[in-house]
Amino acid sequence: MDLPDIGVPPRLARRMSMAEQYEYARTKLTRRRALVTAGAVAGGLLTGCSGPGAPAAGPTATSKVPGSAVTPFGRHLAFGADPRTAMRVSWQVPAAVKRPYVRIGARPDELGAKVAAEIRALHTPGVRGVRLALDQYYVHAALDDLLPDTTYYYGVGHDGFDPASTEHRASVVPFRTAPASPGPFVFTAFGDQGVSDAAEAGDQLVLRQKPAFHLHAGDICYANAKGRGTEEDGYDPGFWDLFLKQNEQVARSVPWMVTTGNHDMEAWYSPDGYGGQLARFSLPDSGFDPRTAPGVYSFVYGNVGVVALDANDVSYEIPANLGHTGGRQTKWLAGRLRELRATEGVDFVVVFFHHCAYSTSTHASDGGVRAEWLPLFAEHRVDLVINGHNHVYERTDAIRNGEVGRPVPIGGATDPSRDGTVYVTAGGGGKDLYGFPPGVAESYEGRVKDLESVDTFHWTRSRNARKETVEWSRVRYRGFSLLKVEAESGARPRLKVSALAHDGRRVDHFEVRRGA
Repeated sequence: MDLPDIGVPPRLARRMSMAEQYEYARTKLTRRRALVTAGAVAGGLLTGCSGPGAPAAGPTATSKVPGSAVTPFGRHLAFGADPRTAMRVSWQVPAAVKRPYVRIGARPDELGAKVAAEIRALHTPGVRGVRLALDQYYVHAALDDLLPDTTYYYGVGHDGFDPASTEHRASVVPFRTAPASPGPFVFTAFGDQGVSDAAEAGDQLVLRQKPAFHLHAGDICYANAKGRGTEEDGYDPGFWDLFLKQNEQVARSVPWMVTTGNHDMEAWYSPDGYGGQLARFSLPDSGFDPRTAPGVYSFVYGNVGVVALDANDVSYEIPANLGHTGGRQTKWLAGRLRELRATEGVDFVVVFFHHCAYSTSTHASDGGVRAEWLPLFAEHRVDLVINGHNHVYERTDAIRNGEVGRPVPIGGATDPSRDGTVYVTAGGGGKDLYGFPPGVAESYEGRVKDLESVDTFHWTRSRNARKETVEWSRVRYRGFSLLKVEAESGARPRLKVSALAHDGRRVDHFEVRRGA
């Protein structure tokens, strides 16, 4: 019997039951026709959350479904405060379970240690004629006191589902902690992913790079259709189930370090539309209250300090959460950059967030980002900034004081302490692609078409698009892609930065050097 054509990407469909495929089709139709009214969804929507960084807890989740009938899915890792010794394991269950836990050991057949986990239950009410109410259950475990540079094997379970049993042992997978001292490693990055064949192809490309971790620059799932941060955006939380299933193949072993995009402001959950993110992810505690902005944190891996920021707090273009931290994030950023620059062994500082500081594509550049953070990036000589938001790959020359400090052609090199900072828009993670201004040609490895200038714009505080002509747009590629960064330490530390199309072709490469 032929199956109905319900629009599920074939690669995703192969891992889904028919019921899940019909749910996928239902959510797609819901997103097309639904706008959610403010009155329909007002009030406290988070229940059952607990643990560091979670919103105030509600009643404990309970279920009449036997634990043996509940299979965990959507595993995703994140570092704890110190990637050498701490890992956070998160996953989802389709119904509430009792006594969830992680088993961990040095071999897949020796999972002796058992670490208790917590459930964060997320309730989304139904809207008549649009969607049914939905309860989702996210589970989190903190693995601390690990050994550096060590491969561990883990499995997730609960009463009635033991990953160490013969029946479920195939679900056991490895992860590796950061080394005790700096050495060569790779990390990857992109933003604007969603659920699609292209998004899954991006996951496969990430896996082939064997990264120590992956940076996701926001607009993670697109359950929020319009991304304006209001209750009128249109929303279906079921997309998160699909997203976590799609990404499990990579995020179960590669720490998936996310920050917050405009489509991740889900106004149906307090505080500030971030309750959903607090329920789904456990991210490092870096001294900034995650209940204020869960996508703000930092960590050090090898000789690289990484800082994640919530650009919704400073965005002039999409002002739903403009100023929501009351300046606390920018103050934290100044202190954290100062600390990283003073940390022995940290050669490079990489900052990632969603809205673009410098781009010529559809959303162009955000004046709020420029006004609040670029002076700090210059003061502390940030080495690389990674953004999403514009669904393209675009890379600048080294920028100093808002102008080209040094041209960085494909294959070139730059020293941020002398030349300024290179900004990369890596928004080709899987969502529908954008383009560049009319008459502006793509320019990438194998097809270089340098332009003296590009006419574009940036957003002002009054939400006007102010025209500007810029000379810093060096590489432009309209295609799905990711960023690969190879970090090297030693006497001549460097970051070897490449952009890879989904077919594996390199479309850009350059180096960031210290003391070049």
